[in-house]
Formats: sequence, C-alpha cells, structure tokens
Amino acid sequence: MPETQIAPMTTADHIARLRPYVPGKPIEEVQRELGLTDVIKLASNENPLGPSPHALTALLQVASGIALYPEGSAPALRRAVAEAQQMPEETLVFGNGSDEVLHLLAQTYLQPGDEIIQGDPSFTMYGIYALQMNAVAVKVPLKNYTHDLEAMADAVTEKTRIIFIANPNNPTGTLVRRAEVEKFLDRVPAHVLVVLDEAYDEYVSDPDKPDLRPYILEGRNIMVLHTFSKAFGLAGLRVGYGITRPEIAEVLNRVRSPFNVNVPAQAAAAAAIADTDHVARTVELNAHGRNYFNAEFEKMGLAYVPSEGNFVLVDVGRDSREVFEALQHKGVIVRAAHGMGLPNHIRVSTGTMPQNERFIAALREVLR
Repeated sequence: MPETQIAPMTTADHIARLRPYVPGKPIEEVQRELGLTDVIKLASNENPLGPSPHALTALLQVASGIALYPEGSAPALRRAVAEAQQMPEETLVFGNGSDEVLHLLAQTYLQPGDEIIQGDPSFTMYGIYALQMNAVAVKVPLKNYTHDLEAMADAVTEKTRIIFIANPNNPTGTLVRRAEVEKFLDRVPAHVLVVLDEAYDEYVSDPDKPDLRPYILEGRNIMVLHTFSKAFGLAGLRVGYGITRPEIAEVLNRVRSPFNVNVPAQAAAAAAIADTDHVARTVELNAHGRNYFNAEFEKMGLAYVPSEGNFVLVDVGRDSREVFEALQHKGVIVRAAHGMGLPNHIRVSTGTMPQNERFIAALREVLR
C-alpha cells in the first residue's frame, strides 16, 4: 500500500495555551513508583470517613438497574436537595461534579474576548474553563490570603461576565463574610453573574458566613455551588449542583448533557444529603484535625493560614516540591502549592487522627 499522508490537525490558539489541571497524586501511583505498600493521601480534600452508610446502601439498591439510562432531571435527588437547601426545585442545576456546572456556565455565558474575574490563587478550573471559550481570566491577588472583594469589584469592566469566589477559598481555606459579600454585591452591575463556590461549606464554623439564597429568590444574577465530593464523601461518583434563579437554571439545562449525572450518583447523593449525622461526624473529625495541625505547626514555628475548609495551607520555609517529594517517600501524599504561586507552601487535608499524626511525624523528619 502507498504510504498515507496524514495532514496535521491545527489546534486553536487559545486551546494550545491551555495547561491541564493537575490533581492530587493517587495512592496506587505512589505505591507503584516508590515500591511502598503503606501510603496515605492527604492531598485532595477527600472525606477520610468515606461516604454515609445510607449512601452505600442506596448505591447497591440501584446497581441492578444500571443497564438503563438515568432520569436526566434527577427527580429524587432534586427533591432531596431542594428540601435540604430550602429552595424551589426549579432553582437547581445538577452536574457531573460541581466542575461540570462551572463548565456549563462558561459554555453558556462566555464568548471570545469576554472576561471572568477570580482570586489568585484560587481554584484552577475557573481560568481553564474561561480559556476553553477563548475568554480572559482576570486574576485579582488575594489580600492576607483572602479574596479582596474591593479589588475584584474595581476590576469589573463592560467585558466582565462572571465573577468566581471560592468561599472558603482553595487553597487558602479563608472565608469572606456576610457583610463583605453584601457590600460587594451592591457594587456588581446587572450584566455580571456572581458565582459563590461553596464546595467546603459544611466545614465552615464561622457563624458570619454569607447566605445568598435570599438574593437568588429576589432574582439576582447569582449562583451558589455545592458538591458531594467533600463532606459527603462521594468524590468518586462525581455529583454536584448549583442554586440559581430559575431563568438561569433553565438555560443551563439546555446546554448540559442529557444524562450527565449517573444512576448510582443520583441515588447515593440523595441518601447522603439526608444523613446529617454522618456529616456531623465528618465535621467534628475535621475540626479536631485542623486544631491539631495548627497546634503542631505552631510548635514547629511554621506559619499557617487559619482554615475554614478541610485542609490547611502551611509555609514550610523551603521549596514545596522538595518537601512534597520527601513526604511521598515516607508514604504521605500532600499537595505542593508551588504551581499555585505559593512556592514554599504545602496544602494538607485533614484525615483520621492516626493519619494526621503520621503526617506531622513525617513532616518533622523531612524539615529536620
């Protein structure tokens, strides 16, 4: 046969500039690479208690029905979330993780040359989804590791379409409070959608956290994001949702894939959100873990950022990549914040207390 000439595919310039999201390293990969058998992962802010037993039961109950497509509107899950959030069912949009809802927002509301505003550093996917649409991510530096809402409001232009605020912020764990957010909203013009990403909301202990649901009911251009990947322990099933006014939800539902949340995810999430006791145990364990980390970091003379999430950002005083690698060799996976613009910081998730103690012992050895 004559040699086939294959024409090169041309990648759009804005896609060529994309850099893929780098997740926390899986346990299996570290075991394989380093020949270790006992590895713990405190890198991806997962729930060390795992999912609710009720969620596991619900998952098994639907397992025999996975030959059939899921109901696209997720009716049982929709009812469960509407009840838990005290919001009308028509305000909800479900996604394959809250990441997909972010993607739907970018696909729906961003055109080439449009702008989003986000904190820096904050969740990487805000900027990635914007760039996929050939839009511009305007990154506003954090102030004292916290979103600078005044500066973010100052950054709004006629091209601004979406403002993303992770609250608590990832990777810093800091919170913007109710009065700050309400003052900020007064400055945001009507053509801008404000997205409050509350992936870690269940862990927040500050009673002054904002609640934007009344603003949504008033018809403001606001979306609040939640996920089942963190406190609910369902990261492997990928399910999340947004709360927004019905007109926005209706448009997003035109864009989303018809069967985007699978059958096991819908069933497990509906059971998980009803199991408030499991969430309470998770939150209590996390509070103990955060307090323990803070106390140990103080003993070691390490500066850390007080967190409202299920992780703590700590300055280890040297290249975080070196510390990350050294900890891996001791069977402890954390997250180096070097790629987030914090070259000397690592982010560590809270685990069980034995896992937390193992991390601190390993960190002491590495820094010694």
